[in-house]
Amino acid sequence: MVKIDSGANSRERILAAATQIAQAHGYGGLNFRDLAEAVGIRAASIYHHFENKADLGAAVARRYWEDCAASLEASLASAAEPIDCLRRYPETFRKALKNDNRICLCSFMAAESDDLPAVVMQEVKTFADVNVAWLGKVLTAARVVSPAESEARARAIFAAIAGAQLIARSRGDIAVYDDLIASYRAAGLLPG
Repeated sequence: MVKIDSGANSRERILAAATQIAQAHGYGGLNFRDLAEAVGIRAASIYHHFENKADLGAAVARRYWEDCAASLEASLASAAEPIDCLRRYPETFRKALKNDNRICLCSFMAAESDDLPAVVMQEVKTFADVNVAWLGKVLTAARVVSPAESEARARAIFAAIAGAQLIARSRGDIAVYDDLIASYRAAGLLPG
């Protein structure tokens, strides 16, 4: 059952519930009837806020990457050293696994790319772009790689962590994620 803040406005409650449903079941698992039940409103009420499922999916993915971007920037702003952010980055993805074995919303949706409306797929791509750009910036600031090498390394880190999360979810075992992250550190992909 989705836990929704009853004090939030309807649109926010719909987005929160839709995010949790999509993290568990993907874009294909979003339907207005189940979503309305989770929020405690009539299904027709969702159309007041979202024109259709594609509009809802795009809003959910956009909110997800915007929240992620803000969290990453806050992490960098509060870190003593940029390298500390790189060391903590895998925790961003681990949190979803700890939350009922969910995975990153945009990773889940990316796996459905053949079936996503273009407007949703654009937001999913933006999530990846935001993470890669942030990683590249931090890798350069921490002097782990040169600016010319930062994008390739950032893509490798992002793909490896998203893959580790997917494998751990398929096994229902967060220890698999932790072991894979440790192996990335030992291999030098992630800073130790």
